[in-house]
Amino acid sequence: MDERFQNLRERFDRIEDEVERALEKRRAALRYRLQKGKAIFEREALEAHRAIKKSALRSLADAYLRNLIAAPFIYAVVLPLAALDIVATLYQNVAFRLWRIPVVSRKAYVVIDRHRLAYLNWIQKLNCVYCGYANGVLGYVSEIASRTERYWCPIKHAVRVKNAHSRYLEFSDYGEADNVDAMYKRHRESLREESADRDDQH
Repeated sequence: MDERFQNLRERFDRIEDEVERALEKRRAALRYRLQKGKAIFEREALEAHRAIKKSALRSLADAYLRNLIAAPFIYAVVLPLAALDIVATLYQNVAFRLWRIPVVSRKAYVVIDRHRLAYLNWIQKLNCVYCGYANGVLGYVSEIASRTERYWCPIKHAVRVKNAHSRYLEFSDYGEADNVDAMYKRHRESLREESADRDDQH
């Protein structure tokens, strides 16, 4: 990776750190703290949340018809998502161990905690559990795919890729044909050296 991309990567990491500091301030303003990965609200905040909770029946009565019609189609996706989750987990646990590269930490991506919020009713909590699972699985699979791509084809595309994964900037440039074997070796060795706790850091 040339110097300009290294600089961009470092700037991106600094921005992520700034975002985390801002989130820490926001947590304090909302009167909760993280303890062993779990949000702990102050008693007064918890009581205020319970006071504004809307009943499940009220939520259904207030729902737009178009949302009710869409719901079965949204929840039908849980089956292919679960299948993807299982297959991706099996795949990485076999292939990544054979290639001696770090296995992706599923718990760093599939985060389900919004159901603990006292101001949500059971319908809202169910929706939040599903969204956390669905988006978490997609993020988890994307990370597995990015490690696979770095192992087998760490080359940028000729055109811009929207929302490229975190390793993409480190890939070799499109058309950079000098010493391709060395390029593959460099990327694979770098992938093997990645810290096992990378997922928890990002």
